[in-house]
Amino acid sequence: MSTTSKASQRITALLDDNSFVEIGGLVTARATDFNMKPNETPSDGCITGYGVIGGKPVYVYSQDASVMNGTIGEMHARKITNLYDLAMKTGSPVIGLIDSAGLRLQEAADALNAFGAIYMKQTLASGVIPQITAVLGSCGGGLALFPTLTDFTFMEEKNGKLFVNAPNALDGNSVAKCDSSSAVFQSEESGIVDVVADEATILTKIRDLIAFLPANSSEGSDIVECTDDLNRVNEELAGCAGDTSIALSILADNNDFFEVKAGYGKDMVVGFLKLDGVTVGAVANRSEICDEEGQVAEKLDAVLSEQGCEKAADFVNFCDAFEIPVLTLTNVKGYKATVCSEKGIARAAARLTYAFANATVPKVNVIVGKALGTAATVMNSKAIGADMTFAWPGAQIGTMESKLAAKIMYDGQGAGVINEKAAEYEALQLSAGSAARRGYVDSIVEAADTRKYVIAAFEMLFADRPVKKHGTV
Repeated sequence: MSTTSKASQRITALLDDNSFVEIGGLVTARATDFNMKPNETPSDGCITGYGVIGGKPVYVYSQDASVMNGTIGEMHARKITNLYDLAMKTGSPVIGLIDSAGLRLQEAADALNAFGAIYMKQTLASGVIPQITAVLGSCGGGLALFPTLTDFTFMEEKNGKLFVNAPNALDGNSVAKCDSSSAVFQSEESGIVDVVADEATILTKIRDLIAFLPANSSEGSDIVECTDDLNRVNEELAGCAGDTSIALSILADNNDFFEVKAGYGKDMVVGFLKLDGVTVGAVANRSEICDEEGQVAEKLDAVLSEQGCEKAADFVNFCDAFEIPVLTLTNVKGYKATVCSEKGIARAAARLTYAFANATVPKVNVIVGKALGTAATVMNSKAIGADMTFAWPGAQIGTMESKLAAKIMYDGQGAGVINEKAAEYEALQLSAGSAARRGYVDSIVEAADTRKYVIAAFEMLFADRPVKKHGTV
């Protein structure tokens, strides 16, 4: 492997020191049309091989934009598909570092078939081994499907370009008006990109993510030795029902929470944490975003949006495929109510409902604020399969807020009656205690003690479910 190309430098920075072993370093293009010569395409513009990250085996390909702009032809693609075959055989993640002008026009139908061959390998690998893509340069046209077919996508904040159609090719648009290929657009508007950062940070973040992930679907949730206090009490948790990304950081071993898709569907938080050394996937409603000083920088409605449901459903499906247990923090009072949202919210909420109900991994729900209406049912409720449900003492659980319920039930009566009945409704129908008496909540726990209860619940649920051969009666 050439140590001077940017493609090789990226691999060196990503992997553990001196761990990379190159595969197919002498491969060149076979096509000779349009004055192409095999000796002009070293490695055919793609460095492939294997190494380790934190001691974990991974397979990596890195496109070399200095060789025919990193375009994908027959042999370039064959190296990537061969890498996938090895990764599937050994049960190890694949990481792709993208920097390419796309399809190699000189190879025409061969290049087109090459794209399809890679799509096929990505599809076969989906749900079997983790797939991670980093868009570090151009990723356009059919190449844009590469990151979209993988599990997690990172994108360089300035030089990364991700698009099917270039911004200037869109009707009525230009780069100056809307750069639809930018990291901001693809992370906040399309939701394809999980993490946006500079190149060095991206490579570090990929290493961090690998530390949370199992090598394959048969391995189960990644487990390391826990160095944190399992019974740690956190008084500050009670004030974090709004920004649950902070709550999850507090709950996590050593306060290490890896959030994905933070810029998309901001009313929902998804990401990974360790609890007693075991990787857990987290899904949480968010009603406010705090800045680095802990001050509220943005207020959000405590509702389910189409974008939030979509990203949560995809995340739960990933966790279920790789046997990663799921923790939810629920604080929701309904659905987003706009004409635009109405076009897709039912479908998105149904997808999230199905993802939770269909998942067979251990599922724990903590109601940290409001759990009102069917939006709360969607959020990993007992009705759709949560194994254990906890609630903080002040949680509200029911059909709707008490004042609104009283107004509906006692329409036309005075304010005094409405207020009296609202207080009565809250005590009888909305409190965590009333939900617990009906069996919809297993335990009411102080916010500060949440960590130890959640860890204990997952430990109990980790026991392998027995297989029944037949009854004995």
